[in-house]
Amino acid sequence: MSDILKALSDEGVSIWLDDISRDRLRTGNLANLVKNSNVVGVTSNPTIFAKALSKGTAYDDQVRDLAVRGVDIEEATRAVTTYDIRWGCDVLRPVYDRTDGLDGRVSIEVDPRLARDTRRTIAEARALWWLVDRPNLFIKIPATPEGLPAITAALAEGISVNVTLIFSLERYGEVIDAFFAGLEKARENGHDLSGITSVASFFVSRVDTEIDKRLKKIGTDEAAGLESRAGLANARLAYALYEDRFGTDRWQALKDAGARPQRPLWASTGVKDPDLVDTLYVDELVAPGVVNTMPEATLKAVADHGQLRGDTVRGAYDDARAHMAALASVGVDYDDVVRVLEDEGVEKFAASWQELLGSISGELESKRAGA
Repeated sequence: MSDILKALSDEGVSIWLDDISRDRLRTGNLANLVKNSNVVGVTSNPTIFAKALSKGTAYDDQVRDLAVRGVDIEEATRAVTTYDIRWGCDVLRPVYDRTDGLDGRVSIEVDPRLARDTRRTIAEARALWWLVDRPNLFIKIPATPEGLPAITAALAEGISVNVTLIFSLERYGEVIDAFFAGLEKARENGHDLSGITSVASFFVSRVDTEIDKRLKKIGTDEAAGLESRAGLANARLAYALYEDRFGTDRWQALKDAGARPQRPLWASTGVKDPDLVDTLYVDELVAPGVVNTMPEATLKAVADHGQLRGDTVRGAYDDARAHMAALASVGVDYDDVVRVLEDEGVEKFAASWQELLGSISGELESKRAGA
């Protein structure tokens, strides 16, 4: 195991892999990462599945059987994706047991086309929870306005939730409220709160991508001096909000009833700008009790040359606030930035889901034609 990855874990950062595929499972690659690279969780999304289906022949046998059975494209897609997630949960189950359910988690996202439909999102969350049928599963629900009540409803039924696509501090506060409300209802429903867990996935690099684009358009030297720092500032202020909200009497009452905090999860931690240090969004977001989910390339980079220097979040709140104020002073509209990012995030995942449906549809037709 890399000394750097071990040191990162020792600082209180749970290392998760932002990828899953049938090949990764079948070859034992995921198991090796768990054993040798301190990986203690896995996240997936529609883009990841679309890429996995587009490569190799790992899914051919299952798709052939689905074609013979004559299943429709929606059922086939659900069968393919939940198979991988169930297998991933089984690989991570020893970690789940060893950490008393804190880690060892694998996430699957509700159909992103439902992101603006509360009722159908709740139904989809239930269906995925039943289909995978593993205690170490997370159901990913986007933090859209329509997703917030679905998060509360799922938690109230004892379903563990990974809240995804969080970009703004205001929305993150609403996510925490939804989490508290869900646990309060779960307690009323007689659920054991210690068995219900959640993470809140706060996206990092996409914030820099959008804000840097706007700073370049502004074109001043002052604007140029602010580039590539907003993602970190935004995430650090999210952690400050986490500390504040999980220090309230409302949370203490839930904690006394056995609840565990909803951990911040840093998502989108692979750098998009090749001029940036490739471990930036790991080195600079070290704090106790967080998750960092990384693409494999970022994981390898951290293992090789990560520059850890202890907690890089809690001592930087004032600088983060100053940076966000400076962005506003040069004309960057934060509220518009996060609105655009949320809309684009929903659209991109929906497009990836359509790509996935198209790939499986083509495979089904090919297998039926060759039967």
